[in-house]
Amino acid sequence: MLAFLIPVLILAMGLLHAHAIESPTCTPLVPAVMDNATVDRLLGHWVYIMGASQYPPHMAEMKELKYATFTLYPGRHEDEFNVTEIMRLNETCVVRNTSKIHVFRHNSTLVHEEGQEASMAELIQSDKDLFILKHFKDNHVGLSLSARTPDLTKEQLEEFKAQLRCHGFKLEEAFITSQKDACPEASEEMAEGGTATAEPQLG
Repeated sequence: MLAFLIPVLILAMGLLHAHAIESPTCTPLVPAVMDNATVDRLLGHWVYIMGASQYPPHMAEMKELKYATFTLYPGRHEDEFNVTEIMRLNETCVVRNTSKIHVFRHNSTLVHEEGQEASMAELIQSDKDLFILKHFKDNHVGLSLSARTPDLTKEQLEEFKAQLRCHGFKLEEAFITSQKDACPEASEEMAEGGTATAEPQLG
């Protein structure tokens, strides 16, 4: 399953800071307007930062995910992306490039297809350098945050954590990746194979 679509998603623009001893003020998430500019800005390289999910199988997958990046390329059809993922699952680095994402503009939805599996998420309005998704799976909700770089501001992280609390998650239920667990960038030969493994980057 595409790492960044593992149910988790959110950090909309203008979210209010949560108070440590008060219930957070929950600003409704606003779906992104899926015009040409929005679709085009999704292209390129992204780093998966953190997320949470109510769906047990996704929770198990997220426990194994230590670090992940993904790159979106134009697909063969309109509103279609080809995806290359590089992720570290426990101690193993994995490269996948056999999946696609389909864009449904009318409801701001992205559908990730990999083999017979499909995952759906709603793209949330956010800063152009953030990729926020709200995931849906069998009546379970997930939230995820990705960004152009692994370095987010304290304010951005606090806003996301506030939204996690608004959606019923405890902070200890969120899974956060670490840059120290990053995999080396895969060579073109490795990426062409669909799924491959690489030695994890140590240090």
